[in-house]
Amino acid sequence: MTGSTVDEKLRFEQLTKLRRQWLKDQELSPREPVTAPKTLGRIERFWGGFLEPKTLWRLYTFKAYNASVFAITRILIPAWIVHYYMKYHVAKKPYGIVELKPRLFPGDTILETGEVVPDLPEADSHGHH
Repeated sequence: MTGSTVDEKLRFEQLTKLRRQWLKDQELSPREPVTAPKTLGRIERFWGGFLEPKTLWRLYTFKAYNASVFAITRILIPAWIVHYYMKYHVAKKPYGIVELKPRLFPGDTILETGEVVPDLPEADSHGHH
């Protein structure tokens, strides 16, 4: 005998039908997966509301951040650069930058004030070293 028997054909059709049904059952509907609503604790409720987009505190924080970035990059840093350049490269005062103080001896004249450095006091004759 060649071919399958009636019982084998019926069994094969039933298995095919069951496989198709199983595959169809694996597809999710738009409402799935169904999860129970989660009850939030106090801290989770606070952070959930705190991190909501377009809330008032976020708008003010963003405005404050933008204002501080503008102030630092466009006002403070350029002002510091100008101050540094004026202080150390343009100022005409003598000894504006002092790399090594000049030695002063008795009788020398101080450039800034025009004073004359007085003589050193006489040493005591007690023999202290």
